[in-house]
Formats: sequence, C-alpha cells, structure tokens
Amino acid sequence: MTMFKEVADIKTSDQLHLPVPEAKFETVLVKPSEIQKEMVQSLSERAGKINAGMVDASEDNMLCVTNDGRKIGLDQRLMNPLLPDDPNSKLNVCVRNVLRIWEEGKADRLTQLLFCDLSTPKGDGQFNVYDDVKKKLLAAGVPESEVAFIHTADTEAKKKELFSKVRTGQVRILLGSTAKMGAGTNVQDRLVAVHHLDVGWKPSDMTQRNGRIIRQGNRNKTVQIYNYVTEGTFDAYLFQTLENKQRFIGQIMTSKSPVRSCEDVDEQVLSYAEVKALCAGNPLIKEKMNLDVEVAKLKVLKADHQSQKYRLEDKLLKEFPASIQCQKTEIAALQQDAKVVESNPQVKDGFCGMTVKGMHFEDKLAAGERLLLACKEMPTAET
Repeated sequence: MTMFKEVADIKTSDQLHLPVPEAKFETVLVKPSEIQKEMVQSLSERAGKINAGMVDASEDNMLCVTNDGRKIGLDQRLMNPLLPDDPNSKLNVCVRNVLRIWEEGKADRLTQLLFCDLSTPKGDGQFNVYDDVKKKLLAAGVPESEVAFIHTADTEAKKKELFSKVRTGQVRILLGSTAKMGAGTNVQDRLVAVHHLDVGWKPSDMTQRNGRIIRQGNRNKTVQIYNYVTEGTFDAYLFQTLENKQRFIGQIMTSKSPVRSCEDVDEQVLSYAEVKALCAGNPLIKEKMNLDVEVAKLKVLKADHQSQKYRLEDKLLKEFPASIQCQKTEIAALQQDAKVVESNPQVKDGFCGMTVKGMHFEDKLAAGERLLLACKEMPTAET
C-alpha cells in the first residue's frame, strides 16, 4: 500500500473540503413477518442440502439462495406475489417516510431519491417494488406528475429532460437503480433525502448513490440518508460483505493518518458495522462484530507504533548523527565570523572612512563632497 501511494495521486473528499451538505444517516430497522422468518429458515435448509451435495447445481445453488435471500429481505411478495402485503415491511415503512418528507418539503418543492436494484419495472405485469411504491404514493395524494422512474428515460434527451424536472422540483420523487441513477445523475439542487431499499455488493455502489445528494450545488445544508434493513434476513450479511470490502479499500485510499483511522476507523466501515450489529439477531454475533472492530483498531495502532519506532531508529542511526555534525560545522563557522567582526570594530555612525583619488577622509560629509567632485571631473562622451 505504501508503494502504491508513492505513485498514486489520491484526493479524497476529506482532503478537498468541498461545500457539500451535512448528511445524517439513519438505519431503519424493520421486524420481519412470520412468513419472512419461515422463508429465511427454508434458505438455511436449502443451503444445507446444497453443501451436502444433495441437490444438482442446475436445480439449486448458493447463488440462487443468495438472490432469494435478498428478495426476502426486500419484500416477501417477490418470492410469491400472492402473499399478503405486510403493512410493516420496509417497503411500507419507506413509503411512509417518503410521504412525510414530501409533505414537509412542499413549500420549497424538495426532492427525494429511492434506490432499489432488485425488482425493477419490466412492464410485464409482474409484481415489482417500483410500481408498488408508486401506487401507494399516488393513493396517498402525491400527484402522478411528481413521481418518476429513471427507467422511463431511455435516451439522453429524455434523461436531460427528467433531470431538469427534478432539479426544478417538478418531479419530486425519483426511483431508480444504482446503474441507471448513480454516476452522472446531477439532480442535487433540491434533494433532501435518499432512501436505500436494498444494498449492492460494492462499497462504490453506496458511494455513488450517496454522492447524488452529498454534492456541490445542493441548496440544503443538511440532508437525510435512510438505510432500510429487515432484521433476521440476508440484509445483515450484505452489510457485512460491504464492511469487509470497505475496510480493504479504506486502507489503500484513506488520506487519514493511522492514528486518526484508529479513532474512527472509517466512516463507512462504522456505518456498515452498526447496521450489521443492529440487524443481527444473535447477540453473540453482535459481540463478535464489536470485538472485530476493536481488534481492527488495535492492529492499526500497533502498526502505527511499529512504524514510528522504525522511523526513530533510522533517525538515530543516520539522520541525527549527520544533523549533529552539520550543526557543529555551522557553529564553528559562526564562531569564525564572530572573530572577524571583533577584529574590525565599527564606529558609532557606521562610517569607517573613505579614500577618494588618493585622499583619505574620516569625515563623512567631506568624503561625500569629494566623491561628488570626482564624479563631475570624470570625462564624458562629449568631452
């Protein structure tokens, strides 16, 4: 990592000090329904059979289990659209938050973004999160013209028009995925809240999502970022995965000194660690997570201590002896200069006398007059 930093030019947000709004993060924990609990248990049973080789990979595999786990955490109807709509699901909790913020921001026409990578609208009549959220918002009184999907802007011209409407507050609620509404989506002017209904595999996904609102040009001084987590589902595992990846990336890219990093490790890492602790049902898992964070802090502190020790040893062997010798040489030179000054005393007014054309003057005024006369006596080009 040290070699990488020697050749890499890294500028992080904490170095740039850009005028961006202050972001307040809130983790919204949602209790799973009984159906979701049963579904998660069935995933455990499926994983056991796969691990034991009881199922052919073409029929079921861990990738399928993982994808189903993500769907269950988002909404149980993604597994079976005939299942009931849990009024306390994170989808419905999110809708209530969006409605509250929409109502509070009417005067200034403040806007919001909803991110969801799973269950994007396909237009095939199948249940999806986007249409469900929009239906509930419209039923609660939000004008249809103020709700939009990024997926409808399938050309650059349509995107430009849609982004303009969000910036001016004509469209106040925009739903989209990381791929379509991440980098390049400049709609920050009135953004006051971002809602994460699910989470991806890469920390950069969350960085891009949050970068839509934590951005120059946002007129709001403070903004809200909501992470919705269903307890007892794969949500905890996904945040743990992000934590592990972000810790590695943070070690390379962070501009903070090791001591500072030890204090708060990394803002995103702590955020993910907090989410994981909150949604992990087993208290022993929470305890292990806390211990992992403490161990990580101690490792960073140990590495910093060893680095300082090696630097001091190098200075004792090389830098300090050379510096001492240099100082001794400088002292000897200054002492010699002092002797020269002592042997050439200066008069009070600073005039030591002057010789002009063989005549020596001790008086400053007389010397000046003779010098001026000598200058006048000098031949010119005309004489």
